This record gives sequence, structure tokens and C-alpha cells, in this order.
Amino acid sequence: MSFTDKLKIVGQYCLPKHALSRLTGRFAASESGSVTTWVINWFIKQYSVDMSEAERENASDYQSFNDFFTRSLKPGLREISESDLVIPVDGCVSQLGPVTAGRIIQAKGHDYSAFTLLGGDVERAKPFSNGLFATIYLAPKDYHRIHMPMDATLREMVYVPGDLFSVNPLTAANVPGLFARNERVAAIFDTEFGPMAMVLVGATIVASIETTWHGTVTGQSNQLDCWDYSELAEPITFKKGDEMGRFKLGSTVVMLFGDDMLANFEPYLEPGTVTRLGQPMASLSQVSTLEG
Repeated sequence: MSFTDKLKIVGQYCLPKHALSRLTGRFAASESGSVTTWVINWFIKQYSVDMSEAERENASDYQSFNDFFTRSLKPGLREISESDLVIPVDGCVSQLGPVTAGRIIQAKGHDYSAFTLLGGDVERAKPFSNGLFATIYLAPKDYHRIHMPMDATLREMVYVPGDLFSVNPLTAANVPGLFARNERVAAIFDTEFGPMAMVLVGATIVASIETTWHGTVTGQSNQLDCWDYSELAEPITFKKGDEMGRFKLGSTVVMLFGDDMLANFEPYLEPGTVTRLGQPMASLSQVSTLEG
């Protein structure tokens, strides 16, 4: 690792990351007219954002930076595959593979526990102790809405307070337990093939994480919070491809698939693979005993 990269890592331990992120969030939510438009244009140029894919292509069409960052795509631009499991976001594969005795690979030489990732609850983590996982990193230029990889019913949501390190590849390779130490929102779903978790991981200057059923979740508490949706008279259900959440500034999604959900990941998927929403992700070869 170069001296410059070492400085980037060490500097993150010293930065007041929460204060910086909340300050950035206040600006991102403000409607500041020409200033907002200038910042959006700068961001588009700096990160090579492809605005030809956006439903609104001009920077001046957005009232706030958040409005721009969570922009919608042109209708029909992302085709949702008929595959059993589809890619839920535009981004880049960080890691994917088996969960081994509750441990998840973060990067070469680093792993972390599903138990910690999901908020420190034994029963919540147990179904994922020997399943599969996939981690996808969203760069600043990417589309930042998160969609469902398969049909599912929401069972539980957990907000886990934590740090706000960057989640870029350099940091993932050098900060131990990164995804299980950053602020995050874990949504647990039931599917016909078994349980699935979608964990939305916060990062430096990620002002907030939203879900479609709750709205803004992060940044409102320093305490772990849980919401139980299992006894609702009208369950919260999703079809494959439905939007389920948004990042206000970039971050990472970690997906966990239960021990009974035997998925065969598509052979094109490996660390570094660029992904697009709706692409085939896996075929499911065994129905969970939960189904019947």
C-alpha cells in the first residue's frame, strides 16, 4: 500500500465522520437554486455520471442535491431478468460466496460475522450461519435506488448505529470489520426459498438511508432499533424489481441468503464485476423447508 493510501486510511480514523456526514446531509437536502445546480454539474463532471440514463437529464431540473442523487432512471431502461434472483443495484461486486460458520468475507485477509452485521441477535443471525452472501459497492456515479432481487415479504427491520468509514475498495481492504462496524439498516425478508437479508451500509457523507415503507431510518438515534412486521394484518410484500430503499450518497449493499437457499451464482459474477439492476444473479436449486 502506498504512503498516500495509508494516509487516506489513517485520516478516516481521525475525521469527525458523523458531524461531517450530517453537515453534508443538511446541504444535500437544501434547495439553494443556482448553487445547487452548480454543485450538481460539478459532481456530474467529476464522477462522469451518465445523465442520458436519467429521467431528468439536466442539472437544473433538480431542486436539491438529494433529489439529483436519488434520481430515477428512464422507464424501461433496466430490464428485470426472469432469473430466480436478480442484481438489486447498479454497482460493482465487492465479494460473494459462502458464509462459513457465520463468517463473511470482506476482502483478502478480512472477514466479519453475520451476528454483528445483523445487530447482535443470535436468533436473527442463525438462519444465515452457513448460507450465501453477496456484497455490491455503489460508486458515486451510480444509480442509488435499491430494488428487490426476488419476491419477498418483509419480516423485520433493524437499525444498527455505528461508524461512518468510507466503503470504497481501498477502505474495505484495510479497515477490519468495516461493514459490521458502520451504521446500517438490515431488512429481513421471508421468501418461498427461505429467509433473505438486505443490509444497507452507511458511509462517510452518506446523509441518510431510506426504505420505501419507513422513510428515513438512519441519523435519528444512537440506539439500536427494531421494527417487527411479521404480525401485520396486511403484510408488506414486494415483487422482484420493486424499489425497497435509497442511499442519499453512495454506499454498499450486503445480501445474505439463508442456509436452505441453495443458489448457483451466475459464472460472470466475481469481485470487480460491474453490475446493473435486473441482471441475472443466481438460480435457486432447492426450495426451503419453510415453504411447506
